[in-house]
Amino acid sequence: MSERVRRHLKHLPISLLIAALWLSSLGQLRGQSTPSPNATMEKSVTSPSPSTSSIKPDLPKFEVSTVKPAAPSDNSMLRFTPDGISINGVPMKMLLGEAFGVEDDRILGEPGWVKNRFDIEAKVDAEDAPKLKDMKFDQRRAMMLPLLEDRFNLKYHHETRELPMYALVVAKGGLKMKASAPDDPPKADGAPKPEDGAAKDKPRMGRHSLMMNGRGHLESTGTTTEMLAHILAQQLGRTVVNKTDLTGNYDFTLQWTPDDVGTPMGGDAGPGKGDISPDAGGPTLLTALEEQLGLKLEASKGMVDVIVIDHIDLPSQN
Repeated sequence: MSERVRRHLKHLPISLLIAALWLSSLGQLRGQSTPSPNATMEKSVTSPSPSTSSIKPDLPKFEVSTVKPAAPSDNSMLRFTPDGISINGVPMKMLLGEAFGVEDDRILGEPGWVKNRFDIEAKVDAEDAPKLKDMKFDQRRAMMLPLLEDRFNLKYHHETRELPMYALVVAKGGLKMKASAPDDPPKADGAPKPEDGAAKDKPRMGRHSLMMNGRGHLESTGTTTEMLAHILAQQLGRTVVNKTDLTGNYDFTLQWTPDDVGTPMGGDAGPGKGDISPDAGGPTLLTALEEQLGLKLEASKGMVDVIVIDHIDLPSQN
């Protein structure tokens, strides 16, 4: 099993593994094509993975690993390989969030150098490699934590703290998203349905997928509001709790102008700062969410589990 997530980190603040690891129960992508430079992800989707604290520790361990600083680049990639993991140009801050399975705002006390990017190659023993094929994505992600503990001397503890967050709710004007059509029932023999010959070679999204095409454009086919809440958390840098009570799958397109577009140098470009960016002529994420999807983010506070970094070193020698 192999998953690849490509992104332009400077222009698209969406978590690498969160995008990939939500995909555990719905299988592999169907009809996936080679991504264009602006196509950042196309994945089948299910609910977000639990924190690594809830995952059993009896997982294969990486026996061989190399770690080195990444060359300057805006591109990053993480790929699960048949016998391990391959990481290129990913910031340590992001790797911490994915290893713990939490949003960035729930990791505290890290040093400034966690913005540095790294290339990491890690493999399990040949005897353990076959086990990876049938492992869920959250289990593959959990394997990252012992790797970071070993190579970066990571030490941490859990605390419960009150943090600002958003609640995702249905707006007063009502829901504007389209419910997805039910999945086609499988054929009796388990074989996939034949595809239209005229369309089979065209790039298309999976039956359950989210695709980000450049900045400020999110397109969903058959995904949940739970998935949307976590994508919004990545965009806003704050935990978003799904309070919509919507349990179905939805098709939608969400388009907005990133807050830093059209903002004068040195200006404040925080989330929700004004409804329209005068230079870009488009709505902010919060405005677009309500106008296009009929959803709203309400600011709140809540007690959540956080990860406090007690110690982390620059990588040890290979």
